[in-house]
Amino acid sequence: MKRILCSLLIAALPLGSALAQKPESKSAKVTLVYQHELPNVPGKSLKSVLVEYGPGGYSPGHMHPKSAFIYATVLEGAIRSQVNDGPVTVYTAGQSFSEMPGDRHGVSANASKTKPAKLLAVFVVDSNEKELTTPLGH
Repeated sequence: MKRILCSLLIAALPLGSALAQKPESKSAKVTLVYQHELPNVPGKSLKSVLVEYGPGGYSPGHMHPKSAFIYATVLEGAIRSQVNDGPVTVYTAGQSFSEMPGDRHGVSANASKTKPAKLLAVFVVDSNEKELTTPLGH
């Protein structure tokens, strides 16, 4: 009886480890981490999002509200980015870039297939804006 149970357990191990290695979604995780109305600029707010990319992760091409000025800084890893028709640029931890109102963000991706990456994006935007990204083509 013990031999049968051991054989069943050993046979089940490869299946269990295969299930544990199921690939995760490549979409970036975006979390609103801060928002506050600017007291000296009526109608404007500061909103910050943490964008977490798994290995090989990305955000689909998108635009931000036409009222949004964005300052982004890479917190961890390396991010590939393309704004409008500019060059695709890789930014590493500690480097920053900005986006002007109405810019198109065609490429936003982890530059690594093996390591995670994180980006903090700070928006100065109209306070009534609820959606901070809109997919390109909409």
